[in-house]
Formats: sequence, C-alpha cells, structure tokens
Amino acid sequence: MKQEYDLSKLQSRKNPYASKLKKSVTMRLSEDIINYFKEMSIESGVPYQSLINLYLRDCILNQRKINIQWKSNNIA
Repeated sequence: MKQEYDLSKLQSRKNPYASKLKKSVTMRLSEDIINYFKEMSIESGVPYQSLINLYLRDCILNQRKINIQWKSNNIA
C-alpha cells in the first residue's frame, strides 16, 4: 500500500442514493409544536426538522399508535 495517494485527479460524483434517503414533504404544524422542537433544537444542537424526524422514527420503532376519540353527536 502506498504511503500517499494522489487524489487530485479524482472527479467527484453526486451520490445517486442521496435523493432516496429522505423525501421532502409539506406539512402544516401548529406553531406551538414548531416552537417546542425549535427549543429542543437549541438545547441539543440538532436541527428541529431532524428532531421531528427522529421522534417520528421512534414512534415507528416502538409501534406507537395514537388514540383519537371523537365526541359523538347526540342528535335526538
């Protein structure tokens, strides 16, 4: 193995898999939710979108389900 390699002649390539790693979506989130994750972002040094992604991934890994109970309309 060489002690030094000449990398100056290498041509850079765009990662062909980079676009498949994450998908851009548009979501409407409440301002208090955004502020919550932005505050956590400041504390942790992790971008708030990444924190939201990590939280949602944790929900998937732990198979968390939301329990929504709608009030019934008591129509007589």
